[in-house]
Formats: sequence, structure tokens, C-alpha cells
Amino acid sequence: MRLYRTAALAFAISFAAVGAVFLLSPGAVSSLLDWLGEAAGMRGMPAGDLASGLFRALAVAYMYVVTWVAWMMYRRPAETVWPSLLAHAKLASAAVSFLLLALHGRYLAYVLNGVVDGAIGIAVLLLRRSAASGRGSSPVGGADR
Repeated sequence: MRLYRTAALAFAISFAAVGAVFLLSPGAVSSLLDWLGEAAGMRGMPAGDLASGLFRALAVAYMYVVTWVAWMMYRRPAETVWPSLLAHAKLASAAVSFLLLALHGRYLAYVLNGVVDGAIGIAVLLLRRSAASGRGSSPVGGADR
């Protein structure tokens, strides 16, 4: 259960940090992806206004939700609903990224998001399996006491 809780906490911290970057400096994300995309021989990000209120609202809200779910994984490791929700969110994000890659064009942002979120989703499913098997699990809600 130590690996499960450590991973959950690391996810929560990482997701919160990414959400903060989307909120406070969305242009940095675009610049970094454009630079990396050029080095990889592809476009970085699709054209658009990353500083717009809608992009920021949606990106930050999504990062808030996945941060909260990862935190709940950390706080309540015996409850398998939390990793299930996180896996669904990350695998859906990966699937949409790969769909956009196929339909919209070769953008590094789609590739990276698809690979990273897909890997996180699979890792969370494996962590959930470990927690569900009862290895080191505590009673439901036991981590809060």
C-alpha cells in the first residue's frame, strides 16, 4: 500500500502543478510544446488562443478534478472508486488526444498527452488492482482516522 499511496500523492502534486501552469502561464505550455515539436520535426500545438478564458477554465477545472481524485486515492487507499475515476479520466483524455491526432493532424501536444495520460491511466489501473487485492489495505476510510 505504500507504493499506492506514494504514487497517488505524486500524481496529486503533479496534477496541481500542471493546473497552476495552465492557470498562470498558459503561453509557457504552448512555447515549450512548439519548441519540442520543432526539435521532433512536427508542429507543437494547434493554433488557438491558449490564454482565453475557456481554455484556461476547462484545463484548470480538469486538473483540479484529477488532483482531487488522486488526493482521495492517497487519503482513502482502500476505496477503489478513486483509482477507477482517475483511470477513466486519464484514459479518456488519452483516447481523445489520439483521435485528434488522427483527425486534426500531427501535433506533438496530442502525442505527448495521449502517451502520458494513457500511461497514467494504465498505471492507476494496476495500482487499483493491487489495492483491490487487499495487499496492505486498511478499512474503508481508515486513512482518514
